[in-house]
Amino acid sequence: MTAAALFTEHRSHLIGVAYRLTGSVADAEDAVQEAWFRFTSAQGIKDARAWLTTVVSRICLDRLRSAAVRRETYVGSWLPEPLITSDDDPLEAVVRDDGVRMAALVVLDRLTPEQRVAFVLHDAFSVPFDEIADVLTVSTAAARQHASRARKAVAEADPPPRAALDEQREVLEKFIAAVSAGDLNAVIELLHPDAVVVGDGGGKVRTTVNVVTGADKVARFIFGLVRKYHGVPQATPAMVNGDLGLLYPEQGEVAARVTTFAVRDGKVVAIYDHANPDKIGHVRF
Repeated sequence: MTAAALFTEHRSHLIGVAYRLTGSVADAEDAVQEAWFRFTSAQGIKDARAWLTTVVSRICLDRLRSAAVRRETYVGSWLPEPLITSDDDPLEAVVRDDGVRMAALVVLDRLTPEQRVAFVLHDAFSVPFDEIADVLTVSTAAARQHASRARKAVAEADPPPRAALDEQREVLEKFIAAVSAGDLNAVIELLHPDAVVVGDGGGKVRTTVNVVTGADKVARFIFGLVRKYHGVPQATPAMVNGDLGLLYPEQGEVAARVTTFAVRDGKVVAIYDHANPDKIGHVRF
């Protein structure tokens, strides 16, 4: 098998690793491309998948550390880049994994770079701790500790599990209908008591800077937007990180954005508003 064919065989896996580690479509693609360049000049590789996974993970660790520095001055909340797929998309296998849903990635963003790498590589991809230690340049015991702390943080955050698509569709159809009808009470009833709205405009596009929390406040925030924009903007349904979402092209005062949702107990528990143009430049509206 040629080097190109061997690399192609593992490319979807590598994209999955890189995206889970960085939460960035652009960084994931760049990391995999860099790994390809290194692969073409490497000699004596016995296990291509393991070698490439290690290389991609090291590149992503550097990206994560750089991102952590950028976030210190970032305006508003930071959300992972949405990954939009279709039925025939080669990345469809990546987004089917429960750990790639937006609610899970949001929690991963709260971890340190070392914790995220250790947790994702071990718990999602079954990479041995001695290999993870090599990526992090720490002892095996330290790698285990990073993963353990990450696992505890994820468990405490308790991100909502992925709801079945039929349930998502039913809830979102009712939710959109209630918003369109201007029925505040119906919207509140369809929101989980712990519902939140998280907006990421990066200081470049208007969205909520602070997280909006609670069904009543979330509902009133949504209707405030409807009044501001003189109605509900037109949107196209799409699969976003393996779940149902909405794509909003630029419409007058409304900047282009991708909206994703999380459903828990038959109600909307989280709404993620991806509006930073730097993070949705790859999306075809």
